[in-house]
Amino acid sequence: MNITRKILIVGGGYAGFYTAWKLERKLRPGEADITLVDPRPYMTYQPFLPEVVAGSIEARHAAVSLRRHLRRTHVVAGTVTAIDHEHRVVTVQPAIGDSFERSYDLIVVTAGAVTRKFPVPGIAEQAIGLKHVEEAVAIRDRLLTAFDQAATLPPGPQRQRLLTVTFVGGGFSGVEGFGELLSLATALLKRYPELDREELRFHLVEASGRILPEVTDKPGRWVVRSLEKRGAKVHLNTQVTSAVGGHVVLSTGEEFDSELIVWTAGNGANPVISRHTDLPVDGRGLIVVRPDLRVGTDDEPVPDAWAAGDDAAVPDLASPVPGARTVPNAQHAYRQGKLLARNIAASLHGKKPKKYLHHSLGSIATLGLGRGIFQYRGIVITGLPAWLMHRGYHVLAVPSWERKSRVLAIWLTAALFGRDILSLASVQRPRDAFVSGGDPAAHAGRE
Repeated sequence: MNITRKILIVGGGYAGFYTAWKLERKLRPGEADITLVDPRPYMTYQPFLPEVVAGSIEARHAAVSLRRHLRRTHVVAGTVTAIDHEHRVVTVQPAIGDSFERSYDLIVVTAGAVTRKFPVPGIAEQAIGLKHVEEAVAIRDRLLTAFDQAATLPPGPQRQRLLTVTFVGGGFSGVEGFGELLSLATALLKRYPELDREELRFHLVEASGRILPEVTDKPGRWVVRSLEKRGAKVHLNTQVTSAVGGHVVLSTGEEFDSELIVWTAGNGANPVISRHTDLPVDGRGLIVVRPDLRVGTDDEPVPDAWAAGDDAAVPDLASPVPGARTVPNAQHAYRQGKLLARNIAASLHGKKPKKYLHHSLGSIATLGLGRGIFQYRGIVITGLPAWLMHRGYHVLAVPSWERKSRVLAIWLTAALFGRDILSLASVQRPRDAFVSGGDPAAHAGRE
């Protein structure tokens, strides 16, 4: 007699999506009942977010619909707020309605990390993250709206504030988003003869002495020089101490007003994983896993529990450093998700799971239209070739031929006609025009 196993996947990011997607192909119909719980109805392909910021990719094309591509998986729109593995049950909080419990036989924890925030005055009220599609769209629309507003003002402090952008965090997300937005802003000046290039101020603030820790020192310094040649200012060994009301104060004593502040200062432990589960967690708030992605250790394994991605402390067998863990990036989460599916299927079929071993393919980043950097060990490629490599790699990596085709079509269209510079910031308040009835006084009263 065949028994249908209930598999519950917590999180629909890279690792969670690929686990469900590949399990559907590796398990026979009726062999397992797969459920995926995530508050968003899509997986965000995060490497495309900087290009969404720059208008090089349509926002929807940086996301992959869960319901469209997971045809044998039950998708639950909600957030897992607690995991009680002893009793094989999770608590789910939907967007609307009361929380409820969901039982399972086997759990896969791929909830992902959250944006790491520090108690800097004003940041919670002023800054935007760069982890989700909505944030990338908001950043782009804020910049385009600021250009429109600045073009109607005379030179002065208010206009300067509108044309000042601050990114906090010099990792891949921050540097790529910064470079792409700088590329967009520079291109916009051609359409705004009222504005001068010298009025555009872009600040990248990094607490350590270098940016892009995934590459070595020399390429990192090249990126700094490249950004500064384009008019940006990179603040190393510097922290933001206040951003109240958009007035940025740096630890060096420098101060300036900034209309747009983007916070990309790394990832933090998911609070559900670090505080609301009985699964073993390490000192950083990450789930302890074995090399085969099963939860626990060789001495104390946890049955029926698997984990991967940014919320798991996955041993890095490719590293020469004893006890090293894989870094939280898309390259690992994507491959760990696929191995999770293979290992879960193998365990259900009485076979031995395989250990996760992945040698890095190198680091690659876009720095704006036609600009990029790639490093693989001692090989470093910069400029247009690296940018083309970046696009080629990610169009191959984004899941499904449907998404690949849409992204390629947008890139080809942009090559012919240029990027779209239309701002749709008003969609964030869609009822304004209806409520005001075209009365400027009514609109001003809601500002």
